[in-house]
Amino acid sequence: MEFDLSTLGIVFALLGAVSAALMAGIGSAIGVGLAGQAAAGVVTEDPGLFGKSLILQLLPGTQGIYGLLIGFITLTQIGILGGDPNISFQKGLLYFVACLPMAFVGLTSARWQARASVASLGLLAKKPDQFGKAMIFPAMVETYAVLALLISILSIFSIGGLDI
Repeated sequence: MEFDLSTLGIVFALLGAVSAALMAGIGSAIGVGLAGQAAAGVVTEDPGLFGKSLILQLLPGTQGIYGLLIGFITLTQIGILGGDPNISFQKGLLYFVACLPMAFVGLTSARWQARASVASLGLLAKKPDQFGKAMIFPAMVETYAVLALLISILSIFSIGGLDI
C-alpha cells in the first residue's frame, strides 16, 4: 500500500475548521462563565440590572460564534458540506493555516474580554447609569476577534481560487 499525501489535504483542512470552532468555543465558554458569575453577583444586589448584566455576560460569547462561522465557511469551501471533498495536500495545509487566526485569537480574546466584562459589571453594580461606558471596555477587546475573523475569511476565500 502506497502512502498518498493528497489524501491528507482534506484531513488538514478539516483540522483547521474544527480548530477554529473548538478553540474559539472554549474561549467563549470560559468567558461567558466568568462573566456570568460576576453578573449573578450584580443581579443578587439589584435584580433590575439583569438585562444590562446579561449583555455584558454575553459579549465574550461572540468569539465562539465567529469560530463556528469560520468552521462552516471552511467546510463549505473544502466540499464537506456539499461538493467534492478532494483537495490537495498543499490546499489542505493552507486551509488549516487560514483557520488559525480565528482559533488562537478567539480563544485568547474571549478570555480577556471576560475579564473586561467582569470589571464592567463591577462598574455597573456601583454606577448603573454608566452602562454605556461599561460596554466600551469589553467591546474594545472584541475588535481583535473581528480582525481575526476577517483575516481568516479573506484567507479561506482566497485559497479556493488557487490552482494547486
